[in-house]
This record gives sequence, C-alpha cells and structure tokens, in this order.
Amino acid sequence: MATTSHSLSALLKQTTIDDHDAVLKACNISLKQAKGDLQLQHTKFVALLKLDRYDDALRVLEEGGNNLKQKARFERAYALYKVGDLEQAKDIARSIEEERGARHVEAQASYRLENFARAATIYRELAGNQAVFENEENDLRINSGATDAQLEWQRQGYLAQERKPRREDQEAFETAYNAACGSIARGELGQGEVLLKRAKDLCKSLNELSEQEKTAELLPIAVQQLYVLRKLGKTEEAEKLAEEISVQDIPDLSSRQIAQNNKLASASTASNPFLSQRIFESTTTLPKTDTLFRFQAERVQQNGLTLDLLALKTHGVINATSKLLSSSPSISSHTNTLSVINAAAHAQSQLGKLGLKKILPLLEKRPYDVGLVLTIIQLYMLTQNPGSATTVLESLLKRLSEPSFSANQDILHSPGLTATLVSLYSTQNRASQIKSSFAKAASYWRHKSKPPIHLLQAAALSLLSSSSAEHQSLAAQIFSTLHTADPSSRFAIAGYVAGATAHPSPDSPPFPKETDTLTPVARLVAAIDVSALEAAGVPHLPVPASTELTSRKRALEERPKPAKKRVRKSRLPKDYDPAKTPDPERWLPVRDRASYRPKGRKGRAKAAALTQGGMGEKGADAGGGGKAVGSEGVIKAANPVVVGGAGGKGPQKKQKKKGGKK
Repeated sequence: MATTSHSLSALLKQTTIDDHDAVLKACNISLKQAKGDLQLQHTKFVALLKLDRYDDALRVLEEGGNNLKQKARFERAYALYKVGDLEQAKDIARSIEEERGARHVEAQASYRLENFARAATIYRELAGNQAVFENEENDLRINSGATDAQLEWQRQGYLAQERKPRREDQEAFETAYNAACGSIARGELGQGEVLLKRAKDLCKSLNELSEQEKTAELLPIAVQQLYVLRKLGKTEEAEKLAEEISVQDIPDLSSRQIAQNNKLASASTASNPFLSQRIFESTTTLPKTDTLFRFQAERVQQNGLTLDLLALKTHGVINATSKLLSSSPSISSHTNTLSVINAAAHAQSQLGKLGLKKILPLLEKRPYDVGLVLTIIQLYMLTQNPGSATTVLESLLKRLSEPSFSANQDILHSPGLTATLVSLYSTQNRASQIKSSFAKAASYWRHKSKPPIHLLQAAALSLLSSSSAEHQSLAAQIFSTLHTADPSSRFAIAGYVAGATAHPSPDSPPFPKETDTLTPVARLVAAIDVSALEAAGVPHLPVPASTELTSRKRALEERPKPAKKRVRKSRLPKDYDPAKTPDPERWLPVRDRASYRPKGRKGRAKAAALTQGGMGEKGADAGGGGKAVGSEGVIKAANPVVVGGAGGKGPQKKQKKKGGKK
C-alpha cells in the first residue's frame, strides 16, 4: 500500500489541481499495479465526476464494491442526481447526517421530484445556519426563489418563504427571474413583465459572461416574456418577440420544447393546422436528466392533442385520451381538460344540438366524468337550455352522494361544482336552491383544516340574507370562523358583527367590540341623496326569459336549413296598364291561344289540315250523331262514328265503275 501511495503521489506531482484528465491517467496507471486499492479508486471516481463523466463514475463505484460506496456516499448521491436517478440520490443524501453538502443534494433531488415543500424546508434550514461554501448564500437565495415559484404553481403558496418580491431580488438576474415566475404563478402578470425586463437588463450588463453564455441565459427569459405578453393580450409585441427567438439556439432541450410550444400558441393569425402539428411533433424526445415539470408537461400534452384535433385526427385523439381517462370522478384540471378534448373529438368539434347528440351517449359510459358533464352543461347553455343543464349537474351530484362514493366528498362539495350549480340556479332565479347549495357546501368545509376561503365568504354572504333562522345562524358561525382565521380581514369583521348582532349570545354584549373598527354608517351614506332615490321610485326588473318553463322533451335534430331563393324584382312591360284586364290566356303558348291566326297561305293551309273532323261554320251533321262545330271553328264535342257497320243506313252514293271492255 505504501508503494502504491508513493507511486500515485509521484504521478500527481506532474499534474495541476485543475488537470483532471492527468489525474485520471495517473490513477489508471497506478490501478494496473493495485486494482483493489480503495484510495486509487476513490481518486479516479472523483476525477470522473470533475470531468462530468457521471455514468463512468458510477461504473467505477460498482466495481469498487460496498467499501467504496460507503466511503463516497456524498459523491455517489451527487452522481446519481446528475444521471437522473433522483429517488436513490435523495435517499442516500438523507441518510448522511450533519453533512451540509448532502443537504444541498437532497434539496435539489426533492426539487426535481416536485416535492417542493421538502425542498423549501431544507433551504430554510440551510439559510438559518452560517454559510460554509463560497457563494453559498447567493445560491441559497436563488434556489429558494425557484422553489417558492414552484410552490405558487402548485397552489401551495402558503408554504413559500417569500410571496412578494424584495428589493434584493432585483440585484441579480437569476433572483429577478425567479421572482417574476412567482408573480406569474400568482396571476400578477404586470409585475411579472416588469421583473422579466429587469432580469434581461441585468443579464445583458454582466461582464463575467461571454456573449454565448449571455444568449443561453437570455433565451429562457424571452420565452417567459412571450408567455406573459400573450396572456396580457399584447399580440403585436408577442409576435415581434417570437420572431426574435431562435429555438435551435436554446441549449436546454426542455426549454427548447417550451419555446416551440409558446411560439405556436402566440400566432395571432390562423396557420395551417397540419403544418403546425408537424412542427410540434418535430421536437426531440427529452432525456431523463432534462424533463419538464408536471404542470408544463400537462400543458404541452393538451396543446398537442388540440393540434391533432385541428388536423382532423379525431380517432387518434379519442384513443389517446381514452387511455388517460379514469372511471372514478376527479376534479383535476388536467384530467377534466382531457375529457373535454375527448368529447370534442367525438362531436367532431360541432356545437349546439348536433354536438349534444353525439356527446350525450358518452355520459352513459362515463357517468362520473366531471369534465364531460361540464362540457354538456356548456353546450346546453349555448342552446339557451339552462333547465337541462341544471338537470345534468344535479344528476351527477346525486350519483356522487351515493354511499359508495363517501370517500369523494371533496369532489361533491368542490368549490368549482358548487359555483357552477349556483350560477345555473341564478340564471333561473331559484334563490332557495342557491342558499341550500351554499349551506351544504359550507357545512362540509367549515370544519376542515384548510377550507376554501372564497367559497365560505360567498356562502356566508348569501346565507346572511336568508329568511331562515337556521341559515342565518350558519352564516354567523361561518363569519366567526373566517374572523378567527384572519382577524385583519374587514370582510370577516363586518360579517362577524352582522352575525353577532342578528344572533347574540346570552352572555355576550349586544354589539361586539369589533364594531368600533368598522366605518360609521353616516360616513358610508354621506354621498347618497335620499330624496332623489325616493323620487325615482323602485325599478321593476324584467324577468329573464330563462325563468320560463322549458320543455323536457328532447329537441329535434338540427338540420341545415335550405338556402333561400333570391326573389327577383317584378319585371312589368313598358306598356303595362293597370286599368286594363290582362289576357287570361297569357300563360299559354301563342299558337295555343284562341286569338292565334297563322300568317301566310301555307300557314293557313297547315292549320286547316290539322283540324280533325272539323266542319264549316254552316256544316250539317253528316255522320249521324255528330254535333255542330262551334262558331270559332274549334270542335267542342264529338261522338265516335261507326263506319261500315251493321247499324243504321245513311244516304249513300253509287260508285261509278270504270268502263272497260268486258
């Protein structure tokens, strides 16, 4: 062992600290003499890590056995993280106690596994202790900002360390970019646009980066700007920015795919759907080490299916979405979006009654599909049929109320379905059903640890105006819960005071102490002219047409109406006289009219030859039973004449025989 160490030291004297290739060559030479040397194997393993040859490093680790794995646990966790084996990297890093570097690896692996809550906790613990590594404090600030932004995208912003941009966030382009992403996730697009511009300016002003490195950092910022401009409706700026983005120059494959997706989505003019679909599918398959986050992958998948639908690949869309849909109910936005795309493919993108005719049979196969039910409701509303839409939603909620779905009560009382049902009731002025729906949902969520605040606020406000004492009592309890959760909320304070005043407790004062914090009534009504209001009277609002009883019968099939024929303007002759009676035979051909007289001798002869059995004006009956010809020369009636029969005899003339010799 001493000889091996001496040989390695002699070889390493010929190298420098940054010459990792030379270190690797020296280790290989020494390992030929001592293959099982643990120190040599560890040095080779570290040299491969420095050269970013992580697969080769792990191969050396496997050849070294358990002793080498135990000696290089931290380096092994880092190598596994770099090759994409995130679960194993996280477990190994967590098993290493009191190792600050291992905490960083665990946080990074948790971040890529989308366990952002755990990553945020680790970064908070690391920030609470004194930094050990160089630039560690700056790295912690950058990574914490990225984690907080991801928590916002997952609707877990309450776990974020900082929810509002700070002044120090605008000192570096990385922190400004992360702060912008957090603002975008919260829907604060205007603030996100400002922070993205700040990040771009800071990146351009850096002297430490080369032009190539600046381009690699600026392109993802531009892609995010393109998304924000499109969401803000700034179409012209978005199109101009899209032309400046070179997708092929983006080094990260995941960012390149997002850039291609955003460029296709930002096009304002209708492009060729077949060409767009081909461009979309031309993106390279992402490796294991550079994948999209789940919310990004879901949007890309939805856009791809939409392009397939526009390219008339309906059967492919139906097959792809049917494999992803589940038979159990779900309120996942991605699952319900896939259900909507599946319904659109079955209906071949038709709306109205034609679309309903093809989609309604799907409800028998998927009775618990929330996305399908919402699609049917939307189509019914487009056809001005809120009654049928309400019936469909009530049927779904009734099925979800069955004992077999007792574990899915969150879906039954979800804020989205409750709001949809209340909106349908509002279009039909069904006030009692609105309050009952709010009461059921609020009674369920009020005792949860993390209730939907907006649902409780709407329910309390609606139930407070109810004439039912039970509803008013429930509203007072909800306002009390809201006030306890957020004592600074003026909405909760006003509702709490109103509920406590309407239903005072025996041992409480008639007016709670929070009454003094509210704006006085005299100040609220100071700008109101009571006399003018009394003079104006009470307006009578028109009853909406949707409150009328709608037919429960299925509507007839909507067929395309025939094209209307163009009615030409009447063309009257120049010599038209309205006082003169028009000729009744004007619709007959000229030669069939009674007034027709042929011209010329040949014409008159031809007309005479066409007369069948006609008689002169004074002709007698020559055929026994024939009737006289009319005065105008037209035969009005004639009976058939039997010639040469055994009937009566008429006057006969003797026929002259030609003379001749006998």
